Amino acid sequence: MTKESVLKLKNIIEEFQGKYRFLSNFYLSPLVYRGEEYPTVEHAYQASKTTSFSEQYEIKIASTPGKAKRYGKHIVHLRPDWDLVKEKIMYELIYIKFSTHKGLQKKLIGTYPMYLQEGNMWGDTFWGVDLRTGEGKNKLGKILMRVREELRRGN
Repeated sequence: MTKESVLKLKNIIEEFQGKYRFLSNFYLSPLVYRGEEYPTVEHAYQASKTTSFSEQYEIKIASTPGKAKRYGKHIVHLRPDWDLVKEKIMYELIYIKFSTHKGLQKKLIGTYPMYLQEGNMWGDTFWGVDLRTGEGKNKLGKILMRVREELRRGN
């Protein structure tokens, strides 16, 4: 979606803050992924970047999602297939989050038909949209909308 077409949308959630914070991967919503429990999607996503059990554990026990993200960005030995699997993993984690937490599921479905945009000020143009430039692929927003539609249909 181009910057211009997004700007024309009247029903858009531009960033996951305030009452829409629950859409963020940093939102506390414990989940089990591949047999391990994580406090947030961010913890599970960052731990998935490596095949090292000790690195995964360090991320899993990180005291905040921000620390988990920093560990995943700067400490882990990145698995060789990461670029091939990261979107699939993100989808799986988002689906687990919203299918297992019924209150969050209801809130996600309640955002329909709004366009969900992971707007940010830190320049992430892959998962989100840089709010300063309007540029970005918004992969996270698109995954959230896909999961929302699947849950609305009862899939």
